[in-house]
Amino acid sequence: MPEFSDEAEVTHVAKRDMRVALLAHRRRLTAADRAEAAARVQAELVALVRRLRPIRMTAYVPVGSEPGGPELPDVLHAALPPGGELLLPVLRPDLDLDWAGYAGPDTLTAAGRGMREPTGPRLGPSVITDVDLLVVPALAVDRRGLRLGRGGGSYDRALARVRESALTVVPLHDGELVPAVPAEPHDRPVSAVVTPADGLRTLDAAGQGVAPHTSAGRTRGA
Repeated sequence: MPEFSDEAEVTHVAKRDMRVALLAHRRRLTAADRAEAAARVQAELVALVRRLRPIRMTAYVPVGSEPGGPELPDVLHAALPPGGELLLPVLRPDLDLDWAGYAGPDTLTAAGRGMREPTGPRLGPSVITDVDLLVVPALAVDRRGLRLGRGGGSYDRALARVRESALTVVPLHDGELVPAVPAEPHDRPVSAVVTPADGLRTLDAAGQGVAPHTSAGRTRGA
């Protein structure tokens, strides 16, 4: 037991230090850098949504220097097929994630931690089990698909509910796809990343990049 506790503390410190470095790098990006990165990330994700035609997907509202820009929900919502639904996260008091449908920028409200959340009916944490495509935030992702979040554990809980056939994609700035991030047993891998320079890149547990996905669970035909 002491060995496990020591190892967990080392991992916690390593995660904290990596977060500090990554956030500092993001703060150094100029407004022009962020805008250019957002445009490229949005274009890649829109192309993915149009190709996969998901019935239901999730995203979030990027804030500050997060890649994708604050318009990300709008551009993804517009790319969905007729009847497609975009869900955005709602942070619960226990730091788990609830979800609500996105119906335009006027339906968002300011929430804790600088986030903006939808004001529509809450659909419950388990609705994520019925999602085809998930766009989720992270500070970095490694080549095994393990992501480094901001430390609250909200997305680790949410990703634990996602079915295996769903596609999970993280928008990143260039340089944030890294060889390895410190990992703990509860950390959940993602399927792919999108970066401004390299576009969509899928990942596997062996740490090797593979070809882009052509389907994501339950999708509409062309």
